[in-house]
Amino acid sequence: MESPSEIKVKRKSRVVEVAWPDGTRYALPFEYLRVYSPSAEVRGHGGGEGKLELAKESVQVTQAEPVGVYAVRLHFSDGHDTGLYSWDYLRELGVEYERKWARYLERCEKLGYERKPPA
Repeated sequence: MESPSEIKVKRKSRVVEVAWPDGTRYALPFEYLRVYSPSAEVRGHGGGEGKLELAKESVQVTQAEPVGVYAVRLHFSDGHDTGLYSWDYLRELGVEYERKWARYLERCEKLGYERKPPA
């Protein structure tokens, strides 16, 4: 997988914008990136959907740190920073945004969790 041509953390709009050499561009919300962190803590060590992260509506991305030539480590305001977002995974998060976000909302609803507007 080729690397993104640009990664921008946009704090006011609360998204990480990822641009690719082919012209594709995704604006990935902070909350979405946090609840779909690729860390073992969130995804688990086995199959399945992993841990359901709640109350992340107001989380901020405080830093985007390159990791070699294959990934970026996002640092979040809640202290989470163990997920390495490979270029393949970032692309997947962009391509699958609608489906993954709908699934997250469905899981929250099933649990009876009501999301709050970001602070």
